[in-house]
Amino acid sequence: DATLRSTLERTRLRRELRALRQRSPLTGMVVGPSPAMDELMTLVRKIAPADSATVLVLGETGSGKGVLARNIHEMSPRSEGPFVNVTCSALTESLMESELFGHEKGAFTDARTMKRGLVEVADRGSLFLDEIAELSVGVQGKLLRFIEEKRFRRVGGTRDMEVDTRIIAATNRDLEEEVRRDHFREDLYYRLSVVPIELPPLRHRPSDIPVLVSHFVETFNREFGKQSTEVSPEALEILGRHRWPG
Repeated sequence: DATLRSTLERTRLRRELRALRQRSPLTGMVVGPSPAMDELMTLVRKIAPADSATVLVLGETGSGKGVLARNIHEMSPRSEGPFVNVTCSALTESLMESELFGHEKGAFTDARTMKRGLVEVADRGSLFLDEIAELSVGVQGKLLRFIEEKRFRRVGGTRDMEVDTRIIAATNRDLEEEVRRDHFREDLYYRLSVVPIELPPLRHRPSDIPVLVSHFVETFNREFGKQSTEVSPEALEILGRHRWPG
């Protein structure tokens, strides 16, 4: 009977989703049964406690790099400290330098007060640098010095500051290609990729799709007060064939 088979399948998916949530160390990220995600979880368990190691998260747009970065922070000894998120493409070079490293009063026309930079705000925590490939070459040099020495100087400052901040960077670009094109510093690339983690796109792990579908059905039922339960085999087949860019 088709109805009975459909009910049994939904029940199986719910059980599988609950089991995956219970065994997964990741919060805010639905982890399916694919070998690729199993390998990812194993790697995260290993590198999260090594809280001085810089991590580079690679993956397409929308693959969950920011969520993974937060999980690495929350699973590390720094979990009680701040998790500071900055998008490197959001500001011009001069503003990004001030945003990251802060500035002293009078450093430039609008600097009416001293401002702490985000590397300082993230002391004893983690600084997540999203879209790291968009960082200007000038700021790349200052970031390199900070990673090497854990020291920085505020814009307009005369003394070095020292903080204990873990760097987690992410990009959807090929950084090795950016290095070859002289758009990204080679020495910074090697400093960032101490622990590289690549998030596989969904099209490379189709076995995760039914679990994700079950998760989103439950989520949207709660959000919209619905009781939808039916996902047809045809719909799952279409989702399995989709390319899932990003």
